Amino acid sequence: MTQTARLSPGDAAPDFTLPTDSGDQLALKDLRGRKVVLYAYPAAMTPGCTTQACDFRDSLASLKAAGYEVVGISPDAPAKLAKFRDRDAITFPLVGDEDKSVLTAYGAYGEKQNYGKTVVGVIRSTFVIDENGVIEHALYNVKATGHVAKLRRDLGLD
Repeated sequence: MTQTARLSPGDAAPDFTLPTDSGDQLALKDLRGRKVVLYAYPAAMTPGCTTQACDFRDSLASLKAAGYEVVGISPDAPAKLAKFRDRDAITFPLVGDEDKSVLTAYGAYGEKQNYGKTVVGVIRSTFVIDENGVIEHALYNVKATGHVAKLRRDLGLD
């Protein structure tokens, strides 16, 4: 498998409609007019992904106050996402991309290094999408710990 193309600032954010942790559908186009932080993570309820989700949860009020909606995306099924939401009191939508087509469109699925080995999987990434559906920031291979604080600084929120 080769590396999927990565997005850059100024690119149109690939549109999607995916099932959520609540059993609803979430469409990116329905969030037009608001800024969106879409973050891709490998698997619900794993230690790093839990840390990252809880950091977003704990920063949600200030992100929303600055006009940002937060959406998490992983290849997990909606039922697993619901367990994750309930276990960790996640207060923003989690969407499931089981066929990984949206993750691939965002360049967040492909070859990556994991403990020195090349594996294929979800590349932990964060995308900031403006009110018109255009990528403002495309951050790849982010760290689970401390990423939200860095993102807040990059967005001028701290």
